[in-house]
Amino acid sequence: MIEYIKGELTELTPALAVVETAGVGYALNISLNTYTAIQGQRDVRLYVHEALVTGGRDDSFTLYGFANKQERELYRLLITVSGVGANTARMILSSASPNELCGAIANGDERMLKGVKGIGLKTAQRIIVDLKDKIVSLGIATEIPAAGAHQPAVNQSVRDEAVSALTMLGFSPAPSAKVVTAILQEQPDMPVEQVVKLALKQIK
Repeated sequence: MIEYIKGELTELTPALAVVETAGVGYALNISLNTYTAIQGQRDVRLYVHEALVTGGRDDSFTLYGFANKQERELYRLLITVSGVGANTARMILSSASPNELCGAIANGDERMLKGVKGIGLKTAQRIIVDLKDKIVSLGIATEIPAAGAHQPAVNQSVRDEAVSALTMLGFSPAPSAKVVTAILQEQPDMPVEQVVKLALKQIK
């Protein structure tokens, strides 16, 4: 079982990080929180969750990477909830910080959870009921810091990266591009992780 991967960050998008160690490049699916935490770094350590799916036509082995153990633990709790799959859990963690998510669960904030694509009222209620006590005992105290001053980027580059991230999260390219373009037209200097986070709330 892989606990973490430490090495050189050779590729990074809001949805994927490639970490090279001992000559091997590991592709890890990440959330926007982790993207923000490791952006601009050369050497990183990502805590790993392994997902092995067997029994279908094609077996799959996927690695998920997290900037800290708290976010990984929260991810693992989310995927124990009926109706919350691996991709949905990552989308939830891309829509809110761990502290914001824990606060929503602890306070029974169904509206916040329903704002995530793919989460209906019943699933939101199930997350709250199943995880409320566990979140309290987990004791996530440190919120992953928000992004600092973003590096200047060409708007087209930000647009392409945001659309690519949304596509990797399971959205169709056309509606993703439409929403991302509209966001950048209103706020042309918005960093890509914020564009994706806002788009997640707007895509139908």
